[in-house]
Amino acid sequence: MNDTASKTDSTDNEVPISAAEAEATAAASEEQATTATAENEATEAKEEAKELTLEEQLDVARQEAASAKEAHLRSVADLENFRRRTAREKDDLRAFAAANVVEELLPVLDNLGFALTAAKADNAELKSLTDGVEMVSTQFKSALGNHGLKEINPVAEAFDPNVHEAMSQEASDEVEEGKVVRVIRVGYKLNGRLLRPASVIVSGGPATADEAKKG
Repeated sequence: MNDTASKTDSTDNEVPISAAEAEATAAASEEQATTATAENEATEAKEEAKELTLEEQLDVARQEAASAKEAHLRSVADLENFRRRTAREKDDLRAFAAANVVEELLPVLDNLGFALTAAKADNAELKSLTDGVEMVSTQFKSALGNHGLKEINPVAEAFDPNVHEAMSQEASDEVEEGKVVRVIRVGYKLNGRLLRPASVIVSGGPATADEAKKG
């Protein structure tokens, strides 16, 4: 009686394994087998590498060095070609820019030639010559202005040491102290860059009594 009961209780306590658990167990076993295979292959590869003779290893090293040298030479050649192409493009750009400036100055030269011809005529009039020269000057400034040239002519403006060059200082009742009385030589900027400062005379303000007596 007791033995029968024990056997019955033992059978009742067993938990059946589900299909999902069985699949998980099988997958884990397969993964372990795959890992073991990969490790074996890696070990075999290392052993094969160790089996290479010194001469074979030297040949491999030579091939790698030759490939690296070839790649280096190709890179150097590409860089040199790039430098030459860049220099050529800069020269072409500079020549093209100069050609544009010269093309705009050709009409100025034509008008200057006409003015000289008129000045040499027997019946030349001073006013006509003056008007012609003024027209050529305006045309010349306009042509250069199209290429970024800007005149610095700061009459009655505040003195700016960044773009003005003070030649002297003189008393002035009309222009307040620190401003430009006269421009001796105009300055120029090219696309915002100073080419030449304007040479100016700066006002020192009204003359003192002593300066007025000396004057």
